[in-house]
Amino acid sequence: MDFKVKTKDELFGNTKTYRSNRVITISQPLVQALQHHIKHQNQHKLVFGEQYHHDLNLVLCRDDGNFMPQSTLFNAFARILKQADLPSLPIHSLRHTHAVLQLEAGADMKYIQERLGHGSMSITADVYAHVSKKMEQDQMNRFEDYTKGMLE
Repeated sequence: MDFKVKTKDELFGNTKTYRSNRVITISQPLVQALQHHIKHQNQHKLVFGEQYHHDLNLVLCRDDGNFMPQSTLFNAFARILKQADLPSLPIHSLRHTHAVLQLEAGADMKYIQERLGHGSMSITADVYAHVSKKMEQDQMNRFEDYTKGMLE
């Protein structure tokens, strides 16, 4: 979505790359949250009737279905970080966090590459394969379990 456009027709441009247009799986809790959100959104559609911006078909939008300004999204993210006592971060950091959490959960690099839409696994590895403390400890535990008893 391009927040700098002047008309609704220009809001949605082409994706960044061919691989940007993809289908990804989402967790069951996220499905449930989105279903709850749809119910809430449907109430707004009834209240606004023909004034609702059905043509945009947005998931995250104002109560009348119109798009939120970029500042609204960024300010909401900043408030969440502040409430959680976290440092200020760009909203794009959520993508990075997701990739690192996937790695920590044991996802392989190929899966993450496809999920993020990178053209090659080496791009994903260069950007996301820095070792977190949890991954480092997990790897050391696996190594110790593997080598236990070799020298006895």
